[in-house]
Amino acid sequence: MDLNFTAEEQGFRADVRKFIDKNLPTALRDKVLQGKRLGRDDYLCWHKILHKQGWLASTWPVEFGGTGWNATQQYIFEEECADAAAPMILPFGPRMVAPVIMKFGNPAQQEYFLPRILSGEHWWCQGYSEPGAGSDLASLKCRAERQGDKYVVNGQKTWTTLAQHADWIFCLVRTVTSPPTAVRAQEGISFLLIDMKTPGVSVRPIIMLDGEHEINEVWFENVEVPVQNLVGEENKGWTYAKYLLGHERTGNAGVGFCKRWLKQLKKIASKQPSGSGTLFKDARFRDRIAQVEIDLMALEITNLRVISAESEKKGPGPEASMLKVKGTEIQQALTELMMQALGHHALPYQHAAMDAGFRGNVVGPDFGVPMTGHYFNFRKASIYAGSNEIQRNIISKMMLGL
Repeated sequence: MDLNFTAEEQGFRADVRKFIDKNLPTALRDKVLQGKRLGRDDYLCWHKILHKQGWLASTWPVEFGGTGWNATQQYIFEEECADAAAPMILPFGPRMVAPVIMKFGNPAQQEYFLPRILSGEHWWCQGYSEPGAGSDLASLKCRAERQGDKYVVNGQKTWTTLAQHADWIFCLVRTVTSPPTAVRAQEGISFLLIDMKTPGVSVRPIIMLDGEHEINEVWFENVEVPVQNLVGEENKGWTYAKYLLGHERTGNAGVGFCKRWLKQLKKIASKQPSGSGTLFKDARFRDRIAQVEIDLMALEITNLRVISAESEKKGPGPEASMLKVKGTEIQQALTELMMQALGHHALPYQHAAMDAGFRGNVVGPDFGVPMTGHYFNFRKASIYAGSNEIQRNIISKMMLGL
């Protein structure tokens, strides 16, 4: 296998890099590099810049507004965006619900929702997890009762990322509330698209360890949803959920920003004093950096294989679970190593002060932007999108037949 990029691919990389350098606002890049919080306008700014260029939906088929790029081009684009510290394109619309609508939605749903996902008019969030139904998603209790031409939804979703900004939520709901014992619980679940402005929808914040409001509880109290917002067939939502989760887990590998973090780790280790030299002089610490870099190289190759399969319209298989497991483990390893490398310079910091431009509460050199927030945030990475323990079960069943 030739892992070198061709001259044509290198030319494509140069074009992407030139576009990013010209169009990524400096203030936005600096916010990402400095670890400042990003708001709705920050995410939508880059989203709309890419949409104007026609580069937002790099994985979509051309007939739905995609770029037509091959797997290598998609990978190069995402790697260059991450390396340049561009804000991530939030996956809930373009990478999660859009593939489901394209594959299982009807023409009316495709015509209405897909252009609005591309333009940024609709910000989406994901309504899967519930209290007591996270990794065991088939235990969900949020119910939707059919009443004529509408569903009436009651229940709760939790850990809903950025729901405070969302216009729409895609939800798994129980449409068979008491399935016969001979029927699996998964067969009574449907996939609904719900307007967040509908009366009866309420969002309550959950404040995380790093002090940020990233996740939420979402409550539904007699929320009326038109039947035409049902994707596919009633009670077949589990099939669509698995398809979506395959795409989500593929994206959770995070190869691009892990490579940027690896560069940052090396920079810290090369400057941070240790004993008679720097941390790079410490053989044991250097070995740990080498190990995570080797793991990242292996993850990158696996990610390319999965992207290539997707470009041939093959759904992600057990490789998606492999990417999720190893990708999140690498993310946690990198944040942990940076915390250890920085020592007391990785102190917590106040977002409000950082947003105002105050750096007096940041102890240490400029390269030591505190990592505590990232470290705490990525403790959850091995749990969301299906815990890594569940992913190992999926791998054993699909690949080993266990």
